[in-house]
Amino acid sequence: MAITKELNISPVGRVEGDLDVKVYMEDGVVTRAHTQAAMFRGFEQIMAGKDPQSGLIVTPRICGICGGSHLYCASSALDTAWGTTLPPNALLLRALGQATETIQSIPRWFYAIFATDLANKKFANKPLYAEVVKRWAAYVGTSFQKGVTTSALPVQVYALFGGQWPHSSYMVPGGVMSAPTLKDITRAHAIMNQFRKDWLESIFLGCSIERYMQIKTWDDLMEWVEENESQRNSDLGLYIRAGIEFGLHKFGQGVGKFVAFGTYIHKDLWNQPKIETRNNAVISPGGFWDGKKYYELDHLQVQEHVKHAWYADVPAAHPWDEPLPTPLPSQNLAETNFNDKYSWSKAPRYMNFAAEAGPLSRVIMNANPANKAHQFQDPLFMDIMEKMGPSVFTRTLARLHEAPRLYLMIDEWLRQVDLNGDFYIKPTERDGKGWGATEAARGALAHWIEIENGVIKNYQVMAPTTWNVGPNDETGNPGPIEAALEGTEIEDPHDPVEVGLVARSFDSCLVCTVHAHDGKSDQELAKFKL
Repeated sequence: MAITKELNISPVGRVEGDLDVKVYMEDGVVTRAHTQAAMFRGFEQIMAGKDPQSGLIVTPRICGICGGSHLYCASSALDTAWGTTLPPNALLLRALGQATETIQSIPRWFYAIFATDLANKKFANKPLYAEVVKRWAAYVGTSFQKGVTTSALPVQVYALFGGQWPHSSYMVPGGVMSAPTLKDITRAHAIMNQFRKDWLESIFLGCSIERYMQIKTWDDLMEWVEENESQRNSDLGLYIRAGIEFGLHKFGQGVGKFVAFGTYIHKDLWNQPKIETRNNAVISPGGFWDGKKYYELDHLQVQEHVKHAWYADVPAAHPWDEPLPTPLPSQNLAETNFNDKYSWSKAPRYMNFAAEAGPLSRVIMNANPANKAHQFQDPLFMDIMEKMGPSVFTRTLARLHEAPRLYLMIDEWLRQVDLNGDFYIKPTERDGKGWGATEAARGALAHWIEIENGVIKNYQVMAPTTWNVGPNDETGNPGPIEAALEGTEIEDPHDPVEVGLVARSFDSCLVCTVHAHDGKSDQELAKFKL
């Protein structure tokens, strides 16, 4: 008889539906995995036939955590379709909105979604377990409380310029609908300084941001950990030590290929928005890394597969060439045939490869020697990849590593705002195609739009969670999370915390329910809500 158990270990509600993870195990090792997005999204159908600017209002509601990222994409898609002119101030305020939304997500995700799993009894025999529980146990952990509370500060800066967070609509084709005052800029600096003082340097790093930014290699990072007690006992220092001690570097490798769209457009390099000039204008570089070689980002290399999704079959196609998704009749999840269609998520591919999206992809792109002078240049994670490869540990460390750099960029962009300059230049509407992209906290996000006769003919949204939780493609190749689960050793099939750690390391924007099956008998061993 199947054993059913629910563990609600995430204190922060999720958005964008439900994710079922079905794993088959033999001798305690996952041999096959399927990720099943169990809720139909349908925003593309909502957009059809509406005014082109509807995306500015509708798409930020796709997600309650990264609505600003969707707004960034929706406005940029119209910029490229309409050929707008963007003043430098507009690009700065868009970057500030994107960056503050992303940096607030780092402590919120780490403490409230990921680190609580490290307090699982699986690790009770480890020397650092008591300290991990003291700091990171859900609700009661000392760092949990401070980190989650302090995470609210950066989005206060977002609200100064965007009017509210989440679901703002201040970014529009042609610029932004805000004109901050000196008081707003001063207030933004004060809020970010409090974020640095209350958490980033005092609790998370145990040192100045400037000291941490000197790290260039894995050996540098390990030397930094042991440099003094403050750094060693910081939350980042504890994660590095506990992550290795708990064996997080030994599982969750994934597909080994990475895609990033890039973001934070330089204020002087994209004032006449064109798709073909975007790669040169981004500060956080995009691209594709196949495990050996870097490729320049080309959005035309993106396709979506629906063979294993609950939509009418169409050939894999670029989003501009995809028809609006036609959902099949209501599905009985209990009777899913995983050899056929089994998810509401499509399966994105880049150059026909499944590719991981997210912070690890971004920091890998930062190590590209071809990056331009105005772009991030940071060799650390290429060194880590060569020494350790991708894993739950590496993926999580990549996201934590972004916080100090984002703080510095926010501080710099606030100083560059010209309070006497323009923030918006009214565009001329016209028919055409557009593409808007960014890097949300979870990874590569893009909107494709086609406008005909003054209304939306086709609108396609590809979110980072779609990249990562997508099902098999037409050739049977698994998606990134499916691949990352294969080979994972499950110590206790009635408490498969390892599955949760893999899924959480990708920060999939869905509630996770795990079904563990015996690979030989197909008997369900356990069911968990994570």
